[in-house]
Amino acid sequence: MKKYIAEMFGTFVLVFIGCGTVVFSAPTVGNIGIALAFGLAVTAMAYAIGPVSGAHVNPAVTLGVYSAGRMSAKDALGYIIFQFIGATLGAAILVIMASNRASGIDVAVDGLGQNGWGAGYADEYNLVAALLFEFIATYIFVKVILHTTAADLKIAGVVIGLTLVVLHIVGLQITGVSVNPARSFGPAVFVGGIALKQLWLFLVTPAVAGLLAGLGCRFCPCCKK
Repeated sequence: MKKYIAEMFGTFVLVFIGCGTVVFSAPTVGNIGIALAFGLAVTAMAYAIGPVSGAHVNPAVTLGVYSAGRMSAKDALGYIIFQFIGATLGAAILVIMASNRASGIDVAVDGLGQNGWGAGYADEYNLVAALLFEFIATYIFVKVILHTTAADLKIAGVVIGLTLVVLHIVGLQITGVSVNPARSFGPAVFVGGIALKQLWLFLVTPAVAGLLAGLGCRFCPCCKK
């Protein structure tokens, strides 16, 4: 249970810091600031809860670790359930904070750092671009995690966080960058509307990419742990 609680906390922190930066500070820090917020949140959690749970804080990562043969199906399921709980709690806290601003924030209109694509979202890239980016970015991210942790690098958390930063730099104007089904789920639940309708892409695509990245590592000598 300690591992599951750690994953819930870690995913809460990721959504609170990453999506919170989008909600409260985007005009000030811009895309680079948002990218750093997500990446540094992951780095912080890698060292804070890594010794307890491995700091997946992402169902796609958990599926990759599972398909690589590094964890049981029972633990994988527990991790994923608590990651979704953590992400939802993180988004809920952001809604409460936003609603207490003097001028108020309507999350259905102003958003909550939700992911998306198409008309009205960022640079309006289409479904094909969104699918390609989320699949490739998630595959890269999970591969980096599996290889750096297999090598027991002391700076693995830094490498993983920086990878997430550069992926955000590339993809923020395409999908807002998910690579994490839980991170997408939390905000979409509260924003509703098109964010909820488009959620399927951010649940399915990263999950498939994570599973395939893990399967690739299962048969790769340099990725054994």
